[in-house]
Amino acid sequence: MRVGHVVASASRCGSGVFHVVRNLTLNTQMLGHEVTVFGLKDEFTEADMPAWRTVPVKVHSILGPRNFGFSPELVRSIRDSGIDSLHTHGLWQYPSIAGSVACRRGNLPSVVTPHGMLDPWALGNSRWKKRLAMWLFEGAHLRQASCLHALSESEAFSIRAAGLQNPICVIPNGQYLPPDVSPADHPECNDLAPGKRVLLFLGRLSPQKGLPNLLRAWASCQTAQAEARNWVLVLVGGEERGHGPLLRRMVSELGIAESVFFPGPLFNSKKDRALRRADAFVLPSNMEGLPLAVLEAWAYRLPVLMTPQCNLPEGFEVGAALKAETAVASLTEGLRTLFSMSDADRHAMGARARRLVEQRFSWARAAEQMVLVYNWVLGGGPRPYCVLEC
Repeated sequence: MRVGHVVASASRCGSGVFHVVRNLTLNTQMLGHEVTVFGLKDEFTEADMPAWRTVPVKVHSILGPRNFGFSPELVRSIRDSGIDSLHTHGLWQYPSIAGSVACRRGNLPSVVTPHGMLDPWALGNSRWKKRLAMWLFEGAHLRQASCLHALSESEAFSIRAAGLQNPICVIPNGQYLPPDVSPADHPECNDLAPGKRVLLFLGRLSPQKGLPNLLRAWASCQTAQAEARNWVLVLVGGEERGHGPLLRRMVSELGIAESVFFPGPLFNSKKDRALRRADAFVLPSNMEGLPLAVLEAWAYRLPVLMTPQCNLPEGFEVGAALKAETAVASLTEGLRTLFSMSDADRHAMGARARRLVEQRFSWARAAEQMVLVYNWVLGGGPRPYCVLEC
């Protein structure tokens, strides 16, 4: 089987989608299938190309605004590649058009993964632009898909609520398990805020992530709770749409500059050290498909404070995560609960988190299920169990 994947960015600029597609294609390749990735060039494409290892990646230049991603070469590249089916990742940009046109001209079955972009919060952000895009091209692209891929049952519900009646498969992302060693084995992990516990955030500094309310809740705890003053908040990630300066201004105005740090984006060994140094993880998002950052934190045995919008109810069910809504009061209560926990209770939560990843979230399992879906849309097998009844 020869499967093509279309992404807006084949580099770190694609954030979590870049990591998802890379790991999914590598594991699909390990199962004996051919894969090709089609993407758009950006400033990190050359530096990040080795991350794809044995996966062929064809990148194409952009003509016009970067945020739309028009590339006149993309349709022809997909059409002439000899693939049997096409898997498109993400919405609202030119790759949706290119994928739709290439599939129509080549009579190719297609799978589309919205990556949370049809959730209510996402649709409400830049609402008029997305309504226009849906009318101009995205609606036709989605309706044409042989199968839509949701990362969780909650996302599948959002897809149905958006009016789409296509078959939907529910396959969560996976996560690799890091070597299970303690921070004591890595003394270089202890160079940040010595003597303090670290609450880590890892992701883009964007409005989607709910960070302003987290900072307000953090300030409230720092004022009212003695245990909170033993912690620092470390916000790791690149900035989006000027959100970083907004957050820094808030930190200054709230008087919490001594307990909140912005180290910028961290990759590879630096990210590993940050995760090993952390004592807990937080993701107060307004919207997620299925966040790799939480799976990664769990793999590092970190207790997590997160919102239901992260679409990982398994974490609440097995006691690997604390639940907080996006409102300041709820985040404040969640932080207070975390800060009041004993070391033994936090470590037990982290152990449950690691077991959850081991048992339910692996890239090998995700790839096996996706291959069944690809085979099904090609007419080569029965409906996989991960495909929901219409």
